[in-house]
Amino acid sequence: MLRIQENMQILSNLTSKFPTFLLTGIPGLESVHAWISIPFCCLYAIALSGNSMILFVIITQQSLHEPMYYFLSMLSAADLGLAISTMSTTLGILWFDATEVNLDTCIIQMFFLHGFTFIESGVLVAMAFDRYVAICDPLRYTTILTNSRIIQMSLLMIIRSVVLIVPLLLLLKPLYFCRENVLSHSYCYHPDVIKLACSDTQANSICGLIDLILTTGVDTPCIILSYILIIRCVLSIASPEELPFSTCVSHIGAVAIFYIPMMSLSLVHRYGPSAPKVVHSMMANIYLLFPPVLNPIIYSVKTKQIRKAILSLLLAKQTELFV
Repeated sequence: MLRIQENMQILSNLTSKFPTFLLTGIPGLESVHAWISIPFCCLYAIALSGNSMILFVIITQQSLHEPMYYFLSMLSAADLGLAISTMSTTLGILWFDATEVNLDTCIIQMFFLHGFTFIESGVLVAMAFDRYVAICDPLRYTTILTNSRIIQMSLLMIIRSVVLIVPLLLLLKPLYFCRENVLSHSYCYHPDVIKLACSDTQANSICGLIDLILTTGVDTPCIILSYILIIRCVLSIASPEELPFSTCVSHIGAVAIFYIPMMSLSLVHRYGPSAPKVVHSMMANIYLLFPPVLNPIIYSVKTKQIRKAILSLLLAKQTELFV
């Protein structure tokens, strides 16, 4: 009996139900974190200003009040959410070496981080459907994608994200965690957190798998199917010189910079535990920073209407300054 009590006491000393996690910056480069923060600040500034600019021009320009641009504004809002959800912890580590974070704070960050990720995935599906209707059934475009239907689609994306993410995070509360809780990234990432649990995580893993199937597992085939139908449609109705496929280039770019880093990070977590820590850190930062930084650039360069609206806005501001 005494031996059992001693073992329980040792276990209690090694585990905690209210842990403090240690976030990781750039492993091996801690001495130059202040310098590394400069490009990170630039990237965050580009992400925040670029997506805010696109949101602003879509809201204020009457000519952009169309389904395609409504979906683009949703994408920019999700990218803003992703950037803001990790900015505080990432810059806190690089500037002030603020690496400690408790479980509740971690759960709040994961709610927004994974929630906006699920929303962005849903928006990319909606944009693929928008391109399919615009190219293959243009005469019914405005009757299919009405304002009320777009609102319903956006609400469905939000509800799906909340319904999937809340149970996943609530299952973290009963877990016991080992005392050495060093996370691989500069933010809380669910697969990274559950690896540190000392208690059974089977329910968490099953719930995570269900979420993955109902988001990436559903959204990716829907996007691929949309483009298969688009290609089949344009090949059957147009000559190669007249293919309107250029309108899809921006969306294909957005899909690539969202899914490729996400899948790469998942593979690193799944099959690369022996990979250098700096690889985990860099993949994590690419996964969350690339879409918010590159999406505004891609859509500003490749979409004529957005480019014209931004230029007219900037020129108007410049004129006001000189008057």
